[in-house]
Amino acid sequence: MTHNNSTAKSMPLYLFNTESRCKEELIPLEKNHVRMYTCGPTVYNFAHIGNFRTYVFEDLLRRTMKFMGFKVTQAMNLTDVDDKTIKGAIVNNVTLNEFTEPFKQAFFADLKVLNIEPVEFYPAATDYFKEMIELIHQLIEKKVAYKGGDGSIYYAINKFPRYGCLSHLNLDELQAGASTRVAADEYEKDNVSDFVLWKAYDPERDGKIFWESPFGPGRPGWHLECSAMAMTLLGPTLDIHVGGVDNMFPHHENEIAQSEACTGKQFAKIWMHSEHLVVDNKKMSKSLGNFYTLRDLLNKGFSGIQVRYLLLQTHYKTQLNFTFNGLEAVKGSLQRLQDFIHRLFEISNSVSSGLVESILEKALNSFTLSLSDDLNISAALATVFDLVREINGLADAGKVGKTEAEHVLALLKRFNEVLGVLSFELAIEAVPVDLEEALANRLEARQKKTGPLLILYGILSIAAAM
Repeated sequence: MTHNNSTAKSMPLYLFNTESRCKEELIPLEKNHVRMYTCGPTVYNFAHIGNFRTYVFEDLLRRTMKFMGFKVTQAMNLTDVDDKTIKGAIVNNVTLNEFTEPFKQAFFADLKVLNIEPVEFYPAATDYFKEMIELIHQLIEKKVAYKGGDGSIYYAINKFPRYGCLSHLNLDELQAGASTRVAADEYEKDNVSDFVLWKAYDPERDGKIFWESPFGPGRPGWHLECSAMAMTLLGPTLDIHVGGVDNMFPHHENEIAQSEACTGKQFAKIWMHSEHLVVDNKKMSKSLGNFYTLRDLLNKGFSGIQVRYLLLQTHYKTQLNFTFNGLEAVKGSLQRLQDFIHRLFEISNSVSSGLVESILEKALNSFTLSLSDDLNISAALATVFDLVREINGLADAGKVGKTEAEHVLALLKRFNEVLGVLSFELAIEAVPVDLEEALANRLEARQKKTGPLLILYGILSIAAAM
């Protein structure tokens, strides 16, 4: 028996939409083809585990959609021009590209270590200035953008009635600040202000880093960058837009305002946001000494798959409390799964209980049903461990045959298309030095006496005895 995609494809996928505050069925604009934009890193430093909590969640979402039969076209941006990258380049006395390129490469290396699937597009902001300038032109023509006294171009939020629709801010209470302007890329939630679309060049602040434009020298605003890249690559309306909860305001709110004012169309049908990661119930910060990059954890002896599992196992809308005890516990969970896989490989008898297939059907249905409910990963993982327990029980009683074991492995491989934490390659353990010497001596003696045929037999004999 093989487990095809029919069960997964037959179930609707429900996702929590931040804007509507309820779970909605994913129905893409184009049948079974999801276009998704995910906010990627600002490449001014190595990404930290809080960033990767979001990226692992986005990977789980992507893998789940594919598991359930959707085609996915995804773009994840690289913010290589903003306040932080410019400051970093100036401090290090290098060009912007020289400063950001190592962090871009480190990000891709980290994704690989965490077994995060590559996406279709990784647009860098510096490659889309033409599209950004055109977007600003359109907003000026529609009279929702204007030139400020400092020479920068700003978006007038009072010209967009839906402003606040995503973050559900009470604009009446915050309206006092709306007549002010903010040129910073990031600002606090209570600062509801006209935001910058094109930031005029300031030699003291920007050094030698600027671009020419019809609006004068400068560079685009952070919020504008994502709108331009998303719509250029995926179209005016996205099926899903994803990011961390810290991106909700002002970044995503501003994306909606400038995109919808430009196109007159809904910018994203579903918005999804992952909650914060904290460390030992405290906000992660360098001053507290609890700030960790992926490299920090690898240097402490943990594997990328162990970190992935830890970041994966808590529902994305629940705050994740990172602890080293939790990371140690993950080792046990993963070892249990790998031991089970090894046991299945070793089953060679032909006995059949007739119970395995019904257990597999139940597990596949439960796993899919859990994921279809807004990525209920805790329930999905519980299904996997229930499967391990039930099959182990049958195997202990000698009621699992080789063919059934292969069917269990096939289903685990299906599950791993979503989880990305299992290995199905039997590890070849290192041979102790003294055993290597004994093997060499034995082979040499046998070769002199009986020739090469017994060399293979000798190797197999020793391997079987290990």
